[in-house]
Amino acid sequence: MLLHSVRPNIVQAIRAYRVDDLMLAAQDVGHHFLYANIADAQSKQDVLDRISQAFLFPSHFGKNLDALYDCMTDLVHKSGTQSGFVVVLEQLPDNRGFDREAREQLLDVFREAADFWAERKVPFRCFYSFAVSHSDGSWDKAAEAPAPLAEAKAKPAAKANTGPSFGANMPMMSSAFDTAMWLNAA
Repeated sequence: MLLHSVRPNIVQAIRAYRVDDLMLAAQDVGHHFLYANIADAQSKQDVLDRISQAFLFPSHFGKNLDALYDCMTDLVHKSGTQSGFVVVLEQLPDNRGFDREAREQLLDVFREAADFWAERKVPFRCFYSFAVSHSDGSWDKAAEAPAPLAEAKAKPAAKANTGPSFGANMPMMSSAFDTAMWLNAA
């Protein structure tokens, strides 16, 4: 039900949504759920590294915005029919190494991916939040922290062919983003 209230191909701030609710909603409708917490990233390269690790990109991932777009679109499209995607980019940094312009360039890649999947009539929803810097140099998430996912952790992943766990409290990765499937499709 949650995803029915969100336009199918959009990139938006997470605001009132909770990560665990989005994950469960994605599972309920059979969509891939992709999650990356980027809080400790200090540069554009760090952000791309965190995303590539979290999304299980192939080892030949070029770690640039063009390669990110290719991995989120063509490479996955070639692996077969896709049901839909819910992507969460949590705590995008705001610092000298990853400023507002770099964030917008990154989000533009996800907007272009949403357009790519819209042309194929595949829902692609991307939610993001920003890390907020305090005067003492510490960081907090801009949005409310989600509740622990103990219940979700105990449930099996929505797909039988899942990759390794990508977060302490997060479920298994969806099969379309399993590196083995990418390499077979390429």
